[in-house]
Amino acid sequence: MSVTKGLLVRFDALPGREDDVKEFLDSGRALFEEEPATTAWFAIRLGPSSFGIFDVFPDDAGRDAHLSGPVAVALGEQAGAGALFSEPTIEKLDVLGSKLPA
Repeated sequence: MSVTKGLLVRFDALPGREDDVKEFLDSGRALFEEEPATTAWFAIRLGPSSFGIFDVFPDDAGRDAHLSGPVAVALGEQAGAGALFSEPTIEKLDVLGSKLPA
């Protein structure tokens, strides 16, 4: 399967919540498996308190489905005051090349 679309989501853990954010990202793995068009999903750490998610899709429809799916809902619930992290920045991107397992 080829991928042509992606998302890069970035956010910062609230002070002292870094380990909680790591646990939240670990739990997200189960949610994306329910999305057949999410070809690959990566939880990433960009710095001591900066985290992100990078995922890829075969097309716009798969990406749009993901943006309204359970991972997006869970992300929204954990953003903002009193939650785990700052409001995420979501960047839509085009994948120019990839190497995926067969």
